[in-house]
Amino acid sequence: MCGIVGYIGHREATPIILAGLKRLEYRGYDSAGIALIERHHTNGNHVPSTNSATLSIRKCKGKVNQLEDLIRNMPKTSMLGIGHTRWATHGAPSDINSHPHTDQTGRIAIIHNGIIENYSAIKETLVERGHHFESETDTEVLAHLIGEFYGDGRNLTEAVRLALNEVIGAYGVAVVSKDSPDEIVCARKGSPIVIGVGDNENFIASDAAAIVSYTRNVIYLSDNEIATITRDSVKTRTIGDVEVTKDVEAITIKLEEIEKGGYEHFMLKEIHEQPSTVRDAMRGRVIEEEGSIVLGGLRNHLPRLRNAKRILITACGTSYHAALIGKYMLEQLAQIPVDVEYASEFRYRNPVVTEGDVMFVISQSGETADTLAAMREAKRKGALALGIVNVVGSTIARESDGGVYIHAGPEIGVASTKAFTSQVTVFALLSIMLGRMKSLSVVDGKELIRALLALPGQINQILESSEPVIQEIVKEFKDADHFLYLGRGYNYPVALEGALKLKEISYIHAEGYPAAEMKHGPIALIDNDMPVVVIAPHDDVYEKVLSNIQEVRARGGRLIIIASDSDKRIEKLAEKVIRIPETISMLLPILSVIPLQLLSYYMARERGANVDQPRNLAKSVTVE
Repeated sequence: MCGIVGYIGHREATPIILAGLKRLEYRGYDSAGIALIERHHTNGNHVPSTNSATLSIRKCKGKVNQLEDLIRNMPKTSMLGIGHTRWATHGAPSDINSHPHTDQTGRIAIIHNGIIENYSAIKETLVERGHHFESETDTEVLAHLIGEFYGDGRNLTEAVRLALNEVIGAYGVAVVSKDSPDEIVCARKGSPIVIGVGDNENFIASDAAAIVSYTRNVIYLSDNEIATITRDSVKTRTIGDVEVTKDVEAITIKLEEIEKGGYEHFMLKEIHEQPSTVRDAMRGRVIEEEGSIVLGGLRNHLPRLRNAKRILITACGTSYHAALIGKYMLEQLAQIPVDVEYASEFRYRNPVVTEGDVMFVISQSGETADTLAAMREAKRKGALALGIVNVVGSTIARESDGGVYIHAGPEIGVASTKAFTSQVTVFALLSIMLGRMKSLSVVDGKELIRALLALPGQINQILESSEPVIQEIVKEFKDADHFLYLGRGYNYPVALEGALKLKEISYIHAEGYPAAEMKHGPIALIDNDMPVVVIAPHDDVYEKVLSNIQEVRARGGRLIIIASDSDKRIEKLAEKVIRIPETISMLLPILSVIPLQLLSYYMARERGANVDQPRNLAKSVTVE
């Protein structure tokens, strides 16, 4: 979840590291820090002397711009450094708990993303050996442990490797030492590390977005691998000391994709990108004249998919809500039983998984720790494991048996928007593909595909028409303490997602429920001050939802209704109405969620919240 950046080469390191940290601040923004190695020189020609180098560290609680102010007087000629932006796990956000951390001697500096689970036991042993610790972090313990192995004929790489063999947990680390001033050592287990390969310079980062301005050639470290990086080489081994040959891959991220492009916030930009991202999720995969779908990443697994006794879907957060919609789609069109599991729960019980099962794992980043662990457990038990991810080259993409990219492009806003609609679009494609392999007719396949292809234009229509209405709603309800979201059928998961978005970025308590379940408890909450958002488009359960709306009205609830354009009855029932175009029931979530995304965005902005960097959250959850 934390952001890691490193540079070694022929340029000044500080501006490169700062720029990278700003790109990665969505991964954590509790604190930030930088460590620079400054070589001593004998003359103005920068010829290295035999003297040891200087290690300089600056770090502080707060965001990267505060770090920028702090380092104005640091060395300006350092060509090696590492930087970190933190999402706090062990130890509250503070100057002392900020990274980088040093070892007992102060010659080694480390930055770390992850959790060292056995740090307490290691710390006790080190304290008995005379070590003194300043912070509350597990990372400082790891720094001291590396220091214990460093020296006595061992180089920095060997010290890091031996230390990592002693730890239990997850890590993405970068380590430098003033006694090894021409190298950075990095390693990973569970937390991503990407190495950027340049011309007489190399980079490291926890996300390729940090280094795309400088190189498009990268090496992805796999779990239990360690790399020694100089300005002109990258040498990789396993933690078990076996040499590894890594391929250099090209990244396709465009610089404009990770910039705001004139929008006030990344979240608003990403909401408005959805006509394009939904279209991109379908691009090259639709055979309209045959009413069928081709998903190349699943081509080798079609017989097992067709004959699956059960499909498991596991995910976390917003991806879990997309999975619930996927369940409805797959069961309707493919007639295969589908179970949806929270990945964080699945991995800590003894789930029943058989060799006849197929598991889909969903993760925008492809690095979500719980989802990755759930996938590995399912594979161990013999299931076919398939990924639905956004980030090319991510761990889930590389370790799954196959899968589908959603092609949404980089999503920088912490609250996921375009990834959700792209995930649901991919589930629609998958359901049509499996349906056509079973009993779905050509005619029905064509009808579904025509509706799919109309979605980008319909999303654009919602964006153009609903924002003024939503901004009026926000002004009226901005002081509310609670919201209730109701939906039925395909729109029940949308109610969950709408409530999650409001909680995430505006800090208003909100709950999503199946509309019919309101009578089984939540109706007790409804009074004259309770805003109730009801998703009520024309679909198979429309009349049922109208009955639920009447129940809310009878108790004085303040109704905000998402309704179809053609609905003439709803105006008499609602205090506020937001209109969406009509489509096939199974595709309605892709449209009905758009107003809810906008509602959460404008509510957060009106309340003065930090939309792109909500408190206590980070974009990619790579720790448990």
